[in-house]
Amino acid sequence: MVQLFSRIRMALLVAGCVTALVGCAGSVAPEVQRLPERVELSGTFYRGEANQSGPQVLASLLSQQGIVITPGLLEKPLHLPGAEDKLQQNMQNLAREYGMVVYPVDARLPALLTQVAAGYPVMVRFSEGSAFWAEPRYAILSGYDRKKQKVLLRAGMNRRELMSFSSFESALEKSGGWAVLIQKPSQLPAAVDRQRWLKAADELAQAGQEREAAQARKALEAK
Repeated sequence: MVQLFSRIRMALLVAGCVTALVGCAGSVAPEVQRLPERVELSGTFYRGEANQSGPQVLASLLSQQGIVITPGLLEKPLHLPGAEDKLQQNMQNLAREYGMVVYPVDARLPALLTQVAAGYPVMVRFSEGSAFWAEPRYAILSGYDRKKQKVLLRAGMNRRELMSFSSFESALEKSGGWAVLIQKPSQLPAAVDRQRWLKAADELAQAGQEREAAQARKALEAK
């Protein structure tokens, strides 16, 4: 009789675990479930202290596009130290000066992971810290594991920082929900939004990169 109760209890525990796992899998958005199970992008990564995350991430992404650069070379054109409050806008302006299209991505997990699955690392801003003290940080979203429900960030000193889907979405939301691609003009994002790409091309032209802006428009026409 004792053995029978033990077997029943074990069966119930197993059933509970299976139910929990199914519940977790079902919580992933359908758009994410259609993506490859696991992706990890390679590429240049510059380590740095948390307060250096902006130049570090921008230099990493520009290097991946074939531009010879280091975080230190970006500090002066980004007006650092001193212009930390304008860092986000200054980084976008500087990327355009290098002939890159700055394409905003919806700060929703399916949209972000769709770009990563297509081979495009995403620059994101997230909140790091506790409920009592937190600061915005920049990172490269460069991978994910759909089964484990974790994203892979390259941030600060850590080349492989893992964060759960839910924690990542919360950290993004707390910092304002900002994410962009730094793309070559010929490099269309996955599921490209035509109006958003054309606006990004116009901003590239306004930065004095008319030839690159024309290339971006031509790439969209050829799609």
